[in-house]
Amino acid sequence: MRKGKLKQILLITDGCSNQGEDPTLVSSYINEQGITVNVIGVLDQRQSESDSLSEVEDIASAGGGVCQIVYPQALSQTVQAVTRQAMTQTLQSVVNQELQQILGKQETIEDLSPDQRGEVLEVVEDLTETSDLQLLVLVDTSASMQKKLPTVKEALIDLSISMNSRIGDNQFSVYTFPGKRKSINKVLDWSANLNKLEAIFPKLTSGGMTPTGPALKEALYAFSQTGLLRSLRRDVKSEEVDFGI
Repeated sequence: MRKGKLKQILLITDGCSNQGEDPTLVSSYINEQGITVNVIGVLDQRQSESDSLSEVEDIASAGGGVCQIVYPQALSQTVQAVTRQAMTQTLQSVVNQELQQILGKQETIEDLSPDQRGEVLEVVEDLTETSDLQLLVLVDTSASMQKKLPTVKEALIDLSISMNSRIGDNQFSVYTFPGKRKSINKVLDWSANLNKLEAIFPKLTSGGMTPTGPALKEALYAFSQTGLLRSLRRDVKSEEVDFGI
């Protein structure tokens, strides 16, 4: 299996959407284009996990990604863990597809003998470190997120430091929503690190509605505009398989 390219959106939000398209449907469409959608729901101390955040699980599930609901103080570790877990999960899914083509439709990694499974998981672990990563971070800056933005900034900088220890190339971009004129606002164009956020984040303003669905749709277009997706009309296989045995 050769080195591949992983594409992810990481949505950081603290509540349900209240404007525009259904974000779950948009997330499903994004996943069909070969991009995984991961979601971190950020709770206030006074909130419980059931307070307006059940939607985040549906968005992540539809997007083929990972979902975590956390309090702000745990955000740094969670951002790193979710990113890595999603990379591993995506690679395992690709391996399973390849195994089914070779061994039969019912075969997955779990169906292999212990020795074979161990060898395949070693390959997945190696690819997690060597595959190129393109990660678009989409941050909710609606009014309720105002006090959480400094923690989000610190978490993203920590993520950059962690990811830079990988062998594979990293490309990050950061968008916030709602934007002033569009659904999203570009904070950081594609870059190899997130340290530039030190100067940008203190200037961010928060407020307004939570148009999560439109924001996700615009995030998809942000990939296509940079050439990271060759065509939105290609089928799922031709878009997502940058890997081969």
